[in-house]
Amino acid sequence: MEFATGALGKIIPQLINLAKDEYNLQRSVREDIESLRGELEMIYATLRNVSEVPPEQLKDEVIKIWARKAREMSYDMEDIIDAFLVRVEGPEPPSKKSFKNFSKKITKIFSKAPTRHEIGQQIKDIKQRVTELDEQRKRYNFGSSDKVMFDDDPRDNDCTKAADLVGIDVAKRELITMLAKGDDESEQQPRKVSIVGIGGLGKTTLARAVYDMHEPPQFQCKAFVTVSRNPNKLKVLKDILYKLDRGKYENIHSTALGGNELIELVQEYLRNKRYIIVIDDIWDPNFWDKIKKCFMEDSCGSRIIATTRNIEAAIENGEIYNLPPLQYDNSKTLFYKRIYRGKGKFADNQPDDVTDEILKKCGGIPLAIITIACLLVNKPREVWSELYRAIGFGHKDNRHVETPMWKKQVENTNKILSFSYYDMPAYLRTCLLYLRSFPEDHIIDKDLLIWMWIAEGFIHVEQGNGLFELGERYFNSLINRNMVQPVESEYNGEVKGCRVHDMILDLIHSLSCAENFITVLDNGEGNTLPEKQVRRLACQRLNGEHITQTENMDMAKVRSYVSCLCGVKQWIQLSSFKLLRVLAIENCQFTDSLHLEGILSLVHLRYLGVRDTKIHELPKQIGNLKFLQTLDIESTDVKELPVSIVQLTRLVCLSICDSRIRRVPDGIGKLTSLEVLKIDLSWYRRKDDEEFYSNVRMLVKELGSLVKLRVLQIPGFFIDEIVETNLVESLRSLKKVQHIKLVSYVKVAYLDKDLPDMEIEADMPK
Repeated sequence: MEFATGALGKIIPQLINLAKDEYNLQRSVREDIESLRGELEMIYATLRNVSEVPPEQLKDEVIKIWARKAREMSYDMEDIIDAFLVRVEGPEPPSKKSFKNFSKKITKIFSKAPTRHEIGQQIKDIKQRVTELDEQRKRYNFGSSDKVMFDDDPRDNDCTKAADLVGIDVAKRELITMLAKGDDESEQQPRKVSIVGIGGLGKTTLARAVYDMHEPPQFQCKAFVTVSRNPNKLKVLKDILYKLDRGKYENIHSTALGGNELIELVQEYLRNKRYIIVIDDIWDPNFWDKIKKCFMEDSCGSRIIATTRNIEAAIENGEIYNLPPLQYDNSKTLFYKRIYRGKGKFADNQPDDVTDEILKKCGGIPLAIITIACLLVNKPREVWSELYRAIGFGHKDNRHVETPMWKKQVENTNKILSFSYYDMPAYLRTCLLYLRSFPEDHIIDKDLLIWMWIAEGFIHVEQGNGLFELGERYFNSLINRNMVQPVESEYNGEVKGCRVHDMILDLIHSLSCAENFITVLDNGEGNTLPEKQVRRLACQRLNGEHITQTENMDMAKVRSYVSCLCGVKQWIQLSSFKLLRVLAIENCQFTDSLHLEGILSLVHLRYLGVRDTKIHELPKQIGNLKFLQTLDIESTDVKELPVSIVQLTRLVCLSICDSRIRRVPDGIGKLTSLEVLKIDLSWYRRKDDEEFYSNVRMLVKELGSLVKLRVLQIPGFFIDEIVETNLVESLRSLKKVQHIKLVSYVKVAYLDKDLPDMEIEADMPK
């Protein structure tokens, strides 16, 4: 719950450990720590209560200032403690077995009095600041609250799917009728229709539903691409090609083709084909002019659908379908369907006055209806009226009788979203705000997001639950509260990630800016650097002209750096980061080659992700990053894993799929903290390479030591009799495995015949 309480949720448990004898601190310092912990617990409780009140309801500006100072103080204290632990802890955390050796190491480190004095003095300085904050809290008399937050469990695993939304059938029929006019043989150009409506009305859902209905042989190819607020013409063109033919254009995003070349490729591919293409979420009225040449070829019977909230951005020479709000009956059906989880248990015999008022304010906007229904799930019906008033509708609308109806609908939807945000537990709010690290309409990988939350310290251990399992609960809760949109795998229908609706993205952006949670730099106008210390930095769709914005920024206390879809000449110098915990680079291109040698100075690093970005090697001494928990180098050109990687004994996730790895180092079995292991050897299929065979035999044999594994994926290795024996023996030792995926390309020596490619996939009970 860091957004609400700073780093206090992490600091207080650390202080308990810090006061233990093994850290060899002076008695007076330990006494200061004990006193400090008590005061911090009171501040922590107060911050949680303050965070439950929307800012506009905090009438006393003093409370806001106090909360901000308390959070900043907590970050400073976290920096002190982490710096101390880095200096005293080895690759393994303190344990009873290693206490003797650990004690010798501590004694050696603290043999000099100045070192011991330094941490003691820093604790005293922080204690003084904490005492002043606590006195202010008492002076202004704000503290405990009786407010009770509802737990998120009742909504778990209850996702509303696009295909199940109420009231979409009529709109589908009308849209299909408009599109069918393009079957007239005299009309040679593709039939174009723009779906226009305000945010949250369901434009994308309608477009997707119609798009999914059109399959071969009716259409020879299809593509669904998203444009968003700050469109990148080259990326959109590459997305179109990739969606049209993923096999042919698998590597199109890594090419340096220009706009005209990409347009020619699209034209060539679509020539003499019947196709359907959706251009989703157009904001810029001029964007269609930039890509329309792609679709100028004769293509009788083809379809182009666009969605936009700006009628001026509708594609030219096409019809406009103004998507209407839901009718009242459909609004009510959707509302109760969500309240009762699709079981049809409508409360027909109960008074509907409150429901009528709520639905009237929702204005037939599905996003508002579903969000407020999520808010009311499992809340007693008698408190619905109180909640309706608390949202802030009241009689305020009476002062805006001249306001256009669509503007009122948007205002009411924003109020519902804001209230739903503050109804969430503080830890969920923090996790949601972290999604501002990613660009608009970006598909955020679920597993990597959870590992990033863990690296940031947003998830704390609960008895009987692992950190990742808790993270999955948080992720599911955000989906079921309708705060994020699930993205399903095309292969098995499982939720693999999420998107953030632009209205919710606007909400979390404003909240993040107000509290200096994340600093975002993108290609949009108006990028302003925060006056306060940058804590988290996100670079989105930057090009070489914009990366210079970071030159005058102080990176000394940046905790996470996330870079997505950037193409720059030179990367930020890693040496400028002192306290970095999360380093994530996704789908970026660099004119100069990307080198990671600088990460060896990032001693606090917990998460290192370099996905879909061309790097060729990892630093040989990567094993020195003793706190590293996640290493993700999917879709890179890394061919060798450094031998020192086996020293990363805190590593819980190692993902090396779709890379160029040809072998893994001996000793992989030493990574006994691993919960997820994904290694792809499929590109290197040399049957006559004895060294490769030997490496595979070693790998499968050492798997048996990784007793904490939950997920194991090793596609593309060769199986012989020895490998099979070792593999079966190792798998018997993995008692916690929930998912295994192995793919073998093989001519097995002990069977005198070729075997076809086979996929062994098993889901084991949890």
